[in-house]
Amino acid sequence: MADQIATLISSVGLTQETFLVLCVISLLVVGAVVVIITSRPILDIYPYLNPSARVRARKGRLFDEKQISEIVETSNIEEVENYLKGVPEYADVLDEYPLDKALDVERANTYEFIARLAPKDIKAPFAVMSKKADIDNIKSLLTAKEVGYDADETKELLIPCGALYNDLESLADAENVTDIVTSLDNTEYAAVLEDALPQYENTNMILPLESALDKYYLGKLLRSTDVPSDENKQILYAYVGTQVDVTNLKLIIRAKEDGLDYDAISPYILDEGYQLREWKLKDLMESPDVTNVVSGLEGTKYSSALTDVVPVYNETGSVAVFEKALDVYASEYSKSLASKKPLGIGPIIGYLSQKENEIKNLKIIARAKREVDFPNAKIMEMLI
Repeated sequence: MADQIATLISSVGLTQETFLVLCVISLLVVGAVVVIITSRPILDIYPYLNPSARVRARKGRLFDEKQISEIVETSNIEEVENYLKGVPEYADVLDEYPLDKALDVERANTYEFIARLAPKDIKAPFAVMSKKADIDNIKSLLTAKEVGYDADETKELLIPCGALYNDLESLADAENVTDIVTSLDNTEYAAVLEDALPQYENTNMILPLESALDKYYLGKLLRSTDVPSDENKQILYAYVGTQVDVTNLKLIIRAKEDGLDYDAISPYILDEGYQLREWKLKDLMESPDVTNVVSGLEGTKYSSALTDVVPVYNETGSVAVFEKALDVYASEYSKSLASKKPLGIGPIIGYLSQKENEIKNLKIIARAKREVDFPNAKIMEMLI
């Protein structure tokens, strides 16, 4: 057998030493290919190992249903605060701020935390989310000046978070809304506010300015997600896109309840939707009333969530039932997305969504506890 192999090698013009070298090179190439193929999943997972571990640790400290029930069963707002002061995540902020501001600070801190730890490939959308504090503070400044608050009253409305906080705090003594807008000329929000300023001056309402900020934020958030090139980015795009769609739907439903037509609504809607594209949004804005908006969603993933609560809307006349239904849908959808990539983006989205819901629920409870004899059963119905 050996003689036959030697003869075969000689027939192709190779020495035995050359043949051995080629065999070794071939084995090395095959080995390298195997290493690349087997290590690729590890390389994909590696950037998420530390972020996933950190958010899982925080997720374990979120309130469960039993704890939320205990908070609902408190007798008044003071007892709510005392309960939260026994929880490390809220104790520090409650030592410095009243309850509502403490919750806003905790939410802003959560966005900043996620933006810091998110892997580079998916960092951009979370960095945009971390700017919510700046946008909320700008809105607070505009509101304060519209109602005539002085500097101290205005500062009380601001959340001590965000990249622009110090600059915005210095505007607390501005004379009016126009001064606020012109003072923001070196920020990324200057152009959208200046474009909306004539509408404010014509109507004496800050709604055009607030809506311009919301539309800018949603547009930047949606555009911050690249063309989905892998499963992590596909999940992130679906998560962000659903937030945009839900926000658009809430605005359209509320506008239809107020009897507004397409021309009145369209300036405030981001037409770069996720599942709800420009043509669909136009159809919805042209619907004559709320129920037609809901029926116009047939064939979309939002249809069943809203259709199920139409009887409640018909009974109560409150569009709040649709807003809650959309919040619940977005929460459940986020949970489903989080379960798809447990060794990737899943834990990040799962934690962020649940933390947002926790803070929303705490705000609902706090508002209810300020009212005398507000039924606990009613509070539970309002929670997400």
